[in-house]
Amino acid sequence: MADLDPQIKELLEGANFISVATLMGDGAPHATCVWAAMEHGRPCFFTQPSTLKARNIDADPRVAITVIDRDNPYRSGQLRGTITETVEGDAALEIIDRMARKYTGADFPLRSGVVYLVDVSSSFLTELPFADTPG
Repeated sequence: MADLDPQIKELLEGANFISVATLMGDGAPHATCVWAAMEHGRPCFFTQPSTLKARNIDADPRVAITVIDRDNPYRSGQLRGTITETVEGDAALEIIDRMARKYTGADFPLRSGVVYLVDVSSSFLTELPFADTPG
């Protein structure tokens, strides 16, 4: 497992959204936007076990993740890794509720989900010298 860039760890600890790319059976990428956190020193996210993302991970645990700074969308972290551990049941709900409170201020209303922990193989931060224009 590679060391995670400390600035990417900081982004994952904040209420920043991530895009998780998994691999379909035919090798095509599938990407979705989800919440993230750090758990046991590793990036993590969760999903329901019936989702395409979960089925893809069951077949091939490799993932690519991009985390984008909500305050500066020109600052992002990219990482690649492998799902090597899952958390289910009450232990998963504790993690999921912590994530939900970080993003929404309330516990997650659905009382199910699987948490996926990522062993990072590479990570790097990109910060471009741009500023957003008011929308």
